[in-house]
Amino acid sequence: MATSTEVASHSRTNRTRTKGAESAIEARPGVTIWLTGLSGAGKSTIATTLAGRLESTGSRVEVLDGDEVRQNLSQGLGFSKIDRDLNIRRLAYVAKLLTRNGVSVITAAISPYTDTREEARRSIGNFLEIFVNAPLDTCIERDTKGLYRKAYAGVITAFTGVSDPYEPPTKPDLELHTDRESVEESVERVLALLRERGYLAGLQAA
Repeated sequence: MATSTEVASHSRTNRTRTKGAESAIEARPGVTIWLTGLSGAGKSTIATTLAGRLESTGSRVEVLDGDEVRQNLSQGLGFSKIDRDLNIRRLAYVAKLLTRNGVSVITAAISPYTDTREEARRSIGNFLEIFVNAPLDTCIERDTKGLYRKAYAGVITAFTGVSDPYEPPTKPDLELHTDRESVEESVERVLALLRERGYLAGLQAA
């Protein structure tokens, strides 16, 4: 049977470990995890799963979905390059504010143009560009809304990957191949990158 001294010592050790873990979490710097890729590549699915994993470690997390930002911050914008760039700048501005306050921000937006993504990187600072890569055929197969079909039929104009260009990252911080990787495998690779870059202090690899 443990003595009262041993119990007290064990309790103090546990409190010390808990405080140490809490301090490590509080010391984590904010970061923007910028998921870019074609419609249907898997950005939103990865963002949602990754957010859950990060929240389970105690991180403060926000997901900024490109479609939701358009609906709430960019109503009235079209799909010209000028309008697309303005939408991404607004997304990047919100991500910057959250990141500098210690939040792990996950953006899921097509963000098709290299220059605008690089502008976001320069503005935000703590920025990881993740290329969510899937072949066009795979994206079309996943398209339950029929957007690609409408784009090829000319019903939707200026659709990225069909009638409007997508400029894939040439040097992303990480490239995910969602036609060959499961969601869990992709998320584990992102978590490994975050650990490697020092954005998950106090969290050991599983």
